[in-house]
Amino acid sequence: MLRTALLAATPIVAALVLGGCATPSTPGGQPPSGIAAEGEVIGQGTVLQVDEAAPMFCLGGVLESYPPQCDGPEIVGWDWDSVDGAETASRVTWGAYALQGTWDGERFTLTQPAMLLALYDPMPIVDPYEDPANAGTNEESRLLEVQAELNTADPSLRPLESGPRNGYLFATWIYDDGDLQRYVDNRFGPDVVHVVSALRPVEGG
Repeated sequence: MLRTALLAATPIVAALVLGGCATPSTPGGQPPSGIAAEGEVIGQGTVLQVDEAAPMFCLGGVLESYPPQCDGPEIVGWDWDSVDGAETASRVTWGAYALQGTWDGERFTLTQPAMLLALYDPMPIVDPYEDPANAGTNEESRLLEVQAELNTADPSLRPLESGPRNGYLFATWIYDDGDLQRYVDNRFGPDVVHVVSALRPVEGG
């Protein structure tokens, strides 16, 4: 059974961001990548498979074509015959689901049956960075500059999506254990980029 709560999906400006540049020797200066989760995690997004390729868990933006187009990590243990809500067109099969499993930094392995996203009702989690009383002091022009700078960086470190909101640049990665937040704090200063994990630890896991 799926156990946990995720932030309610919030529209943010899709953009590819984050990356390398010179690596300072200070803590948080080394760009992290492939961060694995210690316990089980849960996420919500589109599962998409093209022909006989491995199914992908698309946790970021999805192009509204028909069939849709998106990218994401491989899902281990996926079986279309065990789920409802799938659609197929032009050799592409897809559907929207909430998935629980493990994340090794490269692949997502299912540990629980998938749940249709339309039926998934997580408890809301309040992100303090969304609170108007906790608004950041960054001008939007500064946040857009940071976003533009990150857009030119190493593709392996780009967030799934990003956008300025409430005085911060919200940036979503597949998973962060704190290393990504330390890196962007070191690179851009504290309270500029707010890292959001698309995959979240399972409550009690």
